Parts: sequence; structure tokens; C-alpha cells
Amino acid sequence: MNAKHPKSDPDNAGTGLGGLKPYAQWLLLAALSLPLAAALEFAGIPAGLMMGPMVAAVIVGVNGGTIRLPRIFFFGVQVVLAMMIAGMVSPSLVSTFLSRWPLFLLIVLSVIAMSTFCGWVITRMQILPGTTAIWGSSAGAASTMLLMAGAYGADVRLVAFMQYLRVVFVATLATLIAHFGGHQAVGADERSLFAPFDAGNVALTLSIGIVFGLIGRWLRIPAGSFLTPFAVGSALTMTGTVHFELPQWLLAIAFGLLGWNIGLGFTRSILRHARRAFAPTVISIIVLLSFSGLLAFALVAWLGIDPMTAYLATSPGGLDSIAVIAASSNVDLSFVMALQTARLVIITLIGPVIARFVADRA
Repeated sequence: MNAKHPKSDPDNAGTGLGGLKPYAQWLLLAALSLPLAAALEFAGIPAGLMMGPMVAAVIVGVNGGTIRLPRIFFFGVQVVLAMMIAGMVSPSLVSTFLSRWPLFLLIVLSVIAMSTFCGWVITRMQILPGTTAIWGSSAGAASTMLLMAGAYGADVRLVAFMQYLRVVFVATLATLIAHFGGHQAVGADERSLFAPFDAGNVALTLSIGIVFGLIGRWLRIPAGSFLTPFAVGSALTMTGTVHFELPQWLLAIAFGLLGWNIGLGFTRSILRHARRAFAPTVISIIVLLSFSGLLAFALVAWLGIDPMTAYLATSPGGLDSIAVIAASSNVDLSFVMALQTARLVIITLIGPVIARFVADRA
């Protein structure tokens, strides 16, 4: 999942938008987000309800904004997205993973190896201080990488910047490919914000999501607020035990909050601090995205997988933003989520170990 940023940015206080009261900044952010989201939705851009607020949040952040999405709201976003995807998975999710686990393992390990190599090259060129690039280049497990980067004396702000920038690149490119590749968002009639819903089903859905999201956090499972309710919800869906339902207006809010959480990570102080890191970070992201594209092409050529499905499945995170884009596009959601979940689990287990091994020898 996405790296978590501080609740505020004191370096921006009193400068630009930082001179405004927090409530004024939130109002401005909302005022920018609504027309951008509406325009992208009208244009048929998949995940426009996430991309519009993300762009608005970047604008606010780089112009001195100090507001940050409270953690409790981000927890709610993860729960809602987990239950949304859980309600959409098909019984083929488990069979998809089990029948192709060697291929999934190869793809995930290849992405981890390429991202680690990019970080090692930047470190060896001494473009960034210490082992910062190794942790920042990791294709996932962002929160864990931030913690370990601090323990290793790396620049945590640069690590966070590299992680945020990769998520923005991945989400933006995936959205553009989905749009221009003909994978339009689902019909407007299906996404009406005021479509009727069963309040009992919604209450049950949210209750299950919140309970297991809290359990995931309590057990300190990496990305547990998302993965635990997603796993339990998927099992209940595939067995036909529960029918999950969420109102469209709640999904729209969750998409927008996710966009804000990503975009508000870009602040003046971080951008000033990361000026030297910008070019090598962008190059490493382009290399990683190109490599993921080659893996997607291999899936298309060998297995006949739909190109957009293959690309979303091999994209190097974040899981939440990819899930939103996949759910907003005409793709094989089970295949995308099976590979993305496998990537997150594997990189959480071995990514920090690999990064630490490379950092010790860089």
C-alpha cells in the first residue's frame, strides 16, 4: 500500500497555501477536486474519481498546503476498497493463482529484482545519500521500507518521495492505457451516485470490513487493513455466504480520499529536498514500468491474456490504486488481484531482506 506521510508539513506553514486555515485548505482542495473528477469521468477516464482528486491534491501540496489525510480516514478507504474488490472477485481467483503460481512467482521475483537493481545502480553512482535509493526503489511494502530506511540512516523523506512518485506514475500510466486502449469505465447507469441500495447489506459489508481491518492492524499484518478484509471477504463471496454491497456515493468518496492521500504527499519541502533525486528517480521508474510492460507482453503472447489485464497485473503498485483502476475498467479482475496480491505478500516477506542485503554491500 501507499507510504504514510506525516499529518502536517510544518516547513510549509505560513508560506503559500500554508498561510490559510486548515478548513480553508480542505475547502479549496474539494473545490479543485470536484470539477477535475467530473471532467475525467465525463471523458470516460477509468478511475477518474481517484485521478481528479489526486491531481488537485498535488496542486495544493506543491503550493504550500499543510493538510494531510487523517489516518482513520485512510483506514476507512482501505476497508471500503477491500470490500469492494472482495465483492467483485469470482471463484476463479484461487484456481487462477494455483494453476499459474510458478508464473506468478517468476513475474513477482523479476519485478523485485529489477527494482532492486535500479536502486543499487543509483546508490553506486552516489546520486543519493547512503542507501536511500535502495529503499526508495522497492516496488512495494512502502511502509516497511520507510521504517527500515530510517534504521539504516537513509533519508526517509527521499525514500517517501520515490515511493509516492512511482505510485503516481503507475496510476497515471495505467489510467491512460485503459482509456486509450478502449477499456472504458463501466456505464454511467451502473455508477449512479444515487442508485438504490440495501442498507442491511451495506451495514453487514462495512461491519465485516471494519472488524477484520482492525484485526489485520492488531496482528500487524503488512497492509492488514486492506489484505485481511479482502481475504475474508473474498472467501465469503466465493462460497456464496454473504452478498456484499456498497453505495456508489461511498465508493466515490473512498476513491477521492485515496487520490488525496497520494497527492498530498508532494509538498514544497519534499520537492526542494528531492530536486537532485528527481531525474534518477524518474529514470528508474521508467525502466521499471518498461520492464513490467515487457512482462505484460509476455503474458499476452504466451497465455493470450488481455493486454490491459496483463499490464495492470504486472504494474509495480500500489495495490489500492491498481484495484480502483481495475474495478473501473473492463479487465479480468480476478487475474489482476491474484497477481497483485501475490506481489504484495512476497515483497513484504522478502523485499526488506533483499534490500538490507544489497544495502550492506552497496
